[in-house]
Amino acid sequence: MNRKVRELQYFFYSQNFYDGIRTTVAALIPSLVFSQLGHFELGVTMSLGAIGVSLADSPGPERHKRNGMLLCIGVCTLMALVTGFARMHVVTMGLAILVSCFVLSMLLVYGMRASFIGLAGLMVLVLTMDRPMEPREVLLYSGLVMAGGGWYLVLSLLSNTFMPYRPAQQALGECLREVAKFIRIKASFYQPQANLEEGYRQVIAQQVLVSDKQDALRELLFKSRQMMKESTNRGHTLVMTFVDMVDLYEQVTAIHYDYASIREKYGPTGILPQFAATIMALADELDNIGFAIQANQPHRNRVDVTGKLDQLKTRIDALEEREGPTGHLALKKIFVNVRSIAQRLSDIRSYFTSDQPDVRQKARQLEFSPFISHQTLDPKLFLSNLTMESSVFRFSFRVALVALFAYILTKLFPYGQHSYWVLLTVIFLLKPAFSLTKQRNKERVIGTVVGGALGLLVLYLVEDHTLQFFFMLVFMTSFYSVQRINYVLSVILMTPFMLILFSFLGGGGLTIVQERVVDTLVGCAIAFAATYFVFPNWESKQVGRLLKNMVQANLNYLQVLADGLAGKAVAEMQYKLARKEVYVNAANLSAAFQRMAGEPKSKQRHRQEIYQFVVLNHILSSYIATIVSTQTQREPVCHPKSLLRSMRRALFSLTEALQNLDPAFKVPEHLGQPTEAEVPEKTSLTSDELLLKEQLEFIRKVSTDITKLTTQLKAEQVS
Repeated sequence: MNRKVRELQYFFYSQNFYDGIRTTVAALIPSLVFSQLGHFELGVTMSLGAIGVSLADSPGPERHKRNGMLLCIGVCTLMALVTGFARMHVVTMGLAILVSCFVLSMLLVYGMRASFIGLAGLMVLVLTMDRPMEPREVLLYSGLVMAGGGWYLVLSLLSNTFMPYRPAQQALGECLREVAKFIRIKASFYQPQANLEEGYRQVIAQQVLVSDKQDALRELLFKSRQMMKESTNRGHTLVMTFVDMVDLYEQVTAIHYDYASIREKYGPTGILPQFAATIMALADELDNIGFAIQANQPHRNRVDVTGKLDQLKTRIDALEEREGPTGHLALKKIFVNVRSIAQRLSDIRSYFTSDQPDVRQKARQLEFSPFISHQTLDPKLFLSNLTMESSVFRFSFRVALVALFAYILTKLFPYGQHSYWVLLTVIFLLKPAFSLTKQRNKERVIGTVVGGALGLLVLYLVEDHTLQFFFMLVFMTSFYSVQRINYVLSVILMTPFMLILFSFLGGGGLTIVQERVVDTLVGCAIAFAATYFVFPNWESKQVGRLLKNMVQANLNYLQVLADGLAGKAVAEMQYKLARKEVYVNAANLSAAFQRMAGEPKSKQRHRQEIYQFVVLNHILSSYIATIVSTQTQREPVCHPKSLLRSMRRALFSLTEALQNLDPAFKVPEHLGQPTEAEVPEKTSLTSDELLLKEQLEFIRKVSTDITKLTTQLKAEQVS
């Protein structure tokens, strides 16, 4: 199927599209009802409350969403009340902006949902500050904001009650799609003409997306009582699918060898493109499964993976007959890994067939609590971040100062009737990272100009008000559907929606477009300059902690492998926790590097070294996964000392790297110590042991290269 068509299908069955429809309904109905009653302004106020609370309705467990929306109702109501009285004098309004922007931006310390709650409060502040009200009207206004938020809360809870599994299905489908994209990138490494460095860049970027999706889905599934405690198969099926998907992702990560060497050795045989085609078929099948789950439909369009595996096996056997079996062990290992992925796909498919296995008991036997992150709401966390060492504090201080500056600027040099747009632009554009603010600035300007032209086109070509309302409805729904996934498109859609709305209110036309563009440009300029000059947070000054965490995670992962090779029985929980920490820290480091790459070159300290560090750690964790995925399928076996020697050296190298990044790190006493379970040297090694020795030696070399990099970074005091 055409990839673009499939992307559209994914979108229309996604949580974002469902949320967009719900937000549009929640915002539109109060305005329409009160308009029919002759009190349109009251309806608009209720709609404001509904839109504000919709920001807190981000994907997650129902309990978290409900509590977040309740808190958001309180914050929005309080901001409407405070702003309603503070707006009566410019000094009190300025003070309210300063304090509110700082306090609400500091909510970021409690996570993204809390950050959205703060953003909703600031939106209510800005949209209330220019609204003419008598003191006696403030309480009514605040009450309507509260009522609008309550209306959205009821609508959201009702939709979750009638479709309790849809959010999990949609999130699982999206996660499977991102893993399928990751598989396609990995397949490209087997194309002789593909650029390896570009492939690593794509892998690193995709790792961030996969990790984000997995974290969100892990929280949604494991913190949902309905998924974990119910007696039916449906919730447990989703849980077990996620568990198998994470294992499958590890299998994909484990398809890692010295690609340059493999290309040199096997390129002339022509077998590598066949490997790539087989892996691509796995990706297509996983993509089809993900869409079926997300759309809540039976799985169709099955890809003939078995046939491709048989063809590949025949090709490998032909090579062995012609050149002998000993030289193609690496190909056979890759083939076994690919076949394991195919088996994982088969297991996932079986959960959704008519004769599906009973997964309830299997799901209950698994322990999930260690994999769940817990966000504390302790006030001490807020207070402990009130220091210039905290990036959240610096960001919040920046937002408060810049918002106050924008407010004063619009009071001294007013332009048009909607100068509050400048302040709104500043608040929504300012982000903790410079690169994201810069990107949002560019996208905001492009979106406003394109959206303004599109809005004018509709207003001048479509004279019928009913048709205009239809266009507004389409733009409105589309805007709320894409606001989390495509910022520039959301601005393009928001601008004509706002222009048509103002046209209905009697203020549309070219003048308001000009005002909108000018206010946007001014707001963007202020936000961009502020991120550069006002308490900036440069990634190169903060990346040291992430480098250390990454090495620590790989050291723990390697220790799990070392214990297994020494004949110790490694608990599945210990192994999976170590694996999770590697994935999470790799994604965090990759995201930080991408942000750093978007900063001014003068601020990008040691970019090339850090990029090499990211790639080397990805290669290291992939090689560990390659061996671990094989060893966990067997009984614990004691391996000869000659194999474990490279392992010990790798462990010591990573320990030295950690000490370079963190001089306070203490070396564990047991690290690299011989165990009684070890067996003596062997005069000859089997083919499997020879390949294992080669892989462990490669791990040692990569670990040594990581240590050399950290020595350079230490010398230049990056950390």
